[in-house]
Amino acid sequence: MNGIEKITGQIDADVQKEIDELTAQAQAQAAEISAKYEAQAKSDSGAILQKGTQDAAQREERLASVAQLEARKLVLAAKQEMVGKAFDKALADLAALPDEQYVALLADLAVKASRTGREQVIFSQKDRSRFGKAVVTRANEILARQVAPKLPDELTETKAGAVLDKVVTGASAVLAGTGMLTMAEETRPMAGGLILRDDKVETNCSFEVLIHLQKEDLAAEVARALFE
Repeated sequence: MNGIEKITGQIDADVQKEIDELTAQAQAQAAEISAKYEAQAKSDSGAILQKGTQDAAQREERLASVAQLEARKLVLAAKQEMVGKAFDKALADLAALPDEQYVALLADLAVKASRTGREQVIFSQKDRSRFGKAVVTRANEILARQVAPKLPDELTETKAGAVLDKVVTGASAVLAGTGMLTMAEETRPMAGGLILRDDKVETNCSFEVLIHLQKEDLAAEVARALFE
């Protein structure tokens, strides 16, 4: 082997050695990079899985909260409906009272709502024809007796005493300007009760209005009675 061949062989050997070293380095770096990314991938996978688990738990919690809220809303709505039905039944029961009790109730409403004793009494069309005259008559009697002097019982127990008592009561009412309620020609749509009108001022004693006014105060008590 001449000198040129030796040099060429040495160069080839050096080049091959360098190639082997570079290849080894590249493989080592590739392995390192691969291991790094594999570890990163596992870490990211674990983080993603953990986050997914947390998100799922949070979503489940949110859904449970929403479900509980909706359930409370449904229960509340059911209770409100039952309370409303209780007041509706009260309205129906008032309108369905026996005639004598109904007349007494309306007369008492008229007396308590009257300010002058000279108002017009407005009824529903049904009540006006059936009870209007009786209610106004009884209310006027009560208003008159409120201002009449009290006669001795032994006097009023006789027929003459009863007549005298009636005369005194009527005269007292006239002097006081009370006991002069009149039945209005007008009627109003209402389930029951009445409305007193004095010129342009009206006092609404319809059952609907009276129950509505009491509803806010009594709703909690009614709910306790229904659900406790």
